Amino acid sequence: MKFPGKRKTQHYFPVGQTPRTGFDSELIGHDKVYVVGLDQLIVDIEAQVSDDFLSQFRLKKGESIVVTDAILEEMYQIIKEQKKIVGTFAGGATGNTLHNYSVLSDDRSVALGAITGQFTVGDDAFKYLCSTNSHVDFSHLMPVPGNMARALCLITPDSERTFAVGKGIMNELSPEFIPEAVVAGAGAVLVSAYLLRDEKAPMYQSFIKTAELCLKNDIPLVMSLGTSMLVQEKSEMLNTIIKKYVSVVAMNRAEGEALTGFKTCFEIGEKILEICDLALVTDGARGLFMAGYVDDNWKRETKLPLRGFNQYEYSRAQRKKYCETPLKIYTHIDPFLGGPEVIKNTNGAGDAALSAVLHDLCANVYHRLNLPQSDKHRDNFLTYSSIHQVSKYANRVSYEILNQSSPRLLHGLPMKDESLEDGYWDL
Repeated sequence: MKFPGKRKTQHYFPVGQTPRTGFDSELIGHDKVYVVGLDQLIVDIEAQVSDDFLSQFRLKKGESIVVTDAILEEMYQIIKEQKKIVGTFAGGATGNTLHNYSVLSDDRSVALGAITGQFTVGDDAFKYLCSTNSHVDFSHLMPVPGNMARALCLITPDSERTFAVGKGIMNELSPEFIPEAVVAGAGAVLVSAYLLRDEKAPMYQSFIKTAELCLKNDIPLVMSLGTSMLVQEKSEMLNTIIKKYVSVVAMNRAEGEALTGFKTCFEIGEKILEICDLALVTDGARGLFMAGYVDDNWKRETKLPLRGFNQYEYSRAQRKKYCETPLKIYTHIDPFLGGPEVIKNTNGAGDAALSAVLHDLCANVYHRLNLPQSDKHRDNFLTYSSIHQVSKYANRVSYEILNQSSPRLLHGLPMKDESLEDGYWDL
């Protein structure tokens, strides 16, 4: 499993005087570490539109709204005739994250979902497969008659994106198509709150089956929240499901507010730790916030200036149930390089940040398989790195999306980042 460049050792835990244990020449478990993503397979069609266009179709800016196929087609024809289409991309929150994870790790991930049973060169299903990293395993998809889901990603002049979604066959995945052995063997399983939108759909039952398998096999379940409108609508259900099944929750500040009722990232993170083990909260130009747990025995103090909440940000995260004396830990980081000079795209930035977190979680599993005797595994940790280092990594990956036109990573990160001082790379 690949990590980008050398990593600053002072941000890892534990750091002791004893030499680090090196990898043997023969690595084990390489093919055993992978992420599974349960997904509503969807194609994103990006277009530049005005605020008046959103008003015309009664779309709330910044939200994801399911519309009828007829309305979706009407909008599509208008933006097509006006030549407002920027591009067509494989999409979906989970699909984006799986793709990015495989780009970063140069390793396998597994997609579960429904796809058109028969497709031809150039259609939506073909484009989806062709524009997804080759390490994403599609061999467990369920073939279903019908069209793939489409999402119009409507970008207004303020760079905000609004989604109008035509469902197609995205919710038709049957629980019988969930491969139990694949889920049970995963390093982590990724889902989104979008799967809970329709409780009568087969996809909802597939979600419940997957979550139960994670619970049974002690696999971390990672959930992204979707949009604030959906979270507000399903707030009670989400709180119940997260508390029962979910280890890691990712969201932006608006979604966090809809779930918890609190406005600041710190308050959101503190509240969400009542129902999960690790929280990632993105906050646009204000950067990125993480909250988690560590056992009091393994806490590690920051070497950065104290900001009232970050005293133990150099600690690695643990699941609360593995802590004898659980201690809440927090970290915050400003946008990488202050953010791009010109933001080309905000679609997918949160998914990119989450892919970095997943990469770190699975790197921990990979390291434990190969070096179980390492000091890094003196206890059961969730992350390989400190939450401060994880947030830096997530921040850097998110920047890459903001600085390009695609919602998915086009390439991995540089082995050595020219924007950082030479001292950063010293071991």
